[in-house]
Amino acid sequence: MKVPMIALTLAVAACATAGSAYAANYAANAADPHAATAVVQAEAQWTPPQSAPQAKTRAEVRQELARARTDGQLAALNKIYQGS
Repeated sequence: MKVPMIALTLAVAACATAGSAYAANYAANAADPHAATAVVQAEAQWTPPQSAPQAKTRAEVRQELARARTDGQLAALNKIYQGS
């Protein structure tokens, strides 16, 4: 009886804490009208890192698949992931 009551109390306390944290953040932004503008400007200026992987074309993916089939890599992976 005590364990479920303690668990329920902790869950309610966690929800109340999280809710007040979000409310405090909103209140700070509402008090400073320039804060929302700064956030929008920061998001607009973000650029992905140069080391981010580039997307491959469909032809490049097909070439990789054909290469994996011929060198046995695809068969080895299928054997590993087939399960038992």
